[in-house]
Amino acid sequence: MSQFMMPDVLTLEEVADYLRLPKEAIERQAVQGQIPGRRIEDTWRFLKAAVDDWLRSHDSRTILLQQAGVLAAGDKRIAEDWPG
Repeated sequence: MSQFMMPDVLTLEEVADYLRLPKEAIERQAVQGQIPGRRIEDTWRFLKAAVDDWLRSHDSRTILLQQAGVLAAGDKRIAEDWPG
């Protein structure tokens, strides 16, 4: 596999690198069901295609508010009213 190809199944660390976010933020969102992932024993696995779909389907304001803990998953009303 070339160094430029991402595997179809990503680890927690790979998703964090891919999205350029802290590993802890990705794990917290996975536990809360905000980002699609699957826990297998003590490790997380993510389908790259599912992460890409998730990223495309969420606007950046909603993602930032969820990360800040201001917005609960699925509550877009606040995001629409939020200035910015």
